[in-house]
Amino acid sequence: MTCPEVWNKIASVASGATETSFEEESMRRLTMFLLCLAVIFTLMAGACAPKKPPLGSEQNPIVMVFVPSGESEEIKRGGEKLAELLSQKLGLKVKMNMASSSAAAVEAMGAGQAHIGWLNTLSYLLAHEKYGVDVILVTVRFGQTYYTGQIIVRADSGIKSIADLKGKVMCWVDPLSTSGYLMPRILLKANGIDPDKDFAKTVNAGSHPNVVKAVYNKDCDAGATYVDARGVVEKDLPDVKEKVIQLAFTAKIPNDNVSVVKDLPADLREKIKKALLEIAQSEEGAQALKTVYQIEGLQEAQDSFYDEFRAQLSASGYKIEDLVKR
Repeated sequence: MTCPEVWNKIASVASGATETSFEEESMRRLTMFLLCLAVIFTLMAGACAPKKPPLGSEQNPIVMVFVPSGESEEIKRGGEKLAELLSQKLGLKVKMNMASSSAAAVEAMGAGQAHIGWLNTLSYLLAHEKYGVDVILVTVRFGQTYYTGQIIVRADSGIKSIADLKGKVMCWVDPLSTSGYLMPRILLKANGIDPDKDFAKTVNAGSHPNVVKAVYNKDCDAGATYVDARGVVEKDLPDVKEKVIQLAFTAKIPNDNVSVVKDLPADLREKIKKALLEIAQSEEGAQALKTVYQIEGLQEAQDSFYDEFRAQLSASGYKIEDLVKR
């Protein structure tokens, strides 16, 4: 029932019922009249409530969320350009948002505050399990859709093996970082180091560049990042690859991806996927992808792309359900 129809109904009921109630002076009819009014006002509230603007309008933009896994200013600059290019392709308003952490990006998608997410592997698995978020594209770097993590140390630290890390200060990226937390922990455990007990201290640096800088500046004895995060800070620290060396490498990890929320309309989902693939082929888009996360390209992907990695986690004793509960 539309808002005008509801008002007409109220007028009709009020007129007839009021006249009858006064004529017959009947409490029963008055009661019935008041009940009718209550029902009609309830219907009116729903019919006349302001409708939410359509998704993609200026008042209700499509929100694309990024995580601070690299240099925040670079990610913001590249992300804003990607949002601009996607807006042009779709003919809809797309807004870029920088989350404070991987967990914040996952929760933003779960709460409907973001519709598209650029998520790392672990964040995606959590978002998929917890909120039904689904992958549409996987990123490509060095011609591959997977990468590895690394443990780095100062060249002059005297640390020659994983065993030498016992009692040292360890830098992590973020508890939801696959290469900067999860996979290195599995690697350490496989080599006899308990990451929860065997370090003198652990530090969550918040991003891969921050971990590299912390090791370079001797704030941490060792750190975990993706291969090769040292290149991101090479502009500011030209000798970083001489001062900071790679000690060990993790198993293969699926690349980060582009995911969408569960309730995104199927036609819009396909349009976003197609538009981003086209953007990746353009000069402007390629530069924006490189700026945001050093991405060379995008490929279509489905959730099954992560099945092998899930099997790796299961074999190591790690359960994504435990993360979901937390």
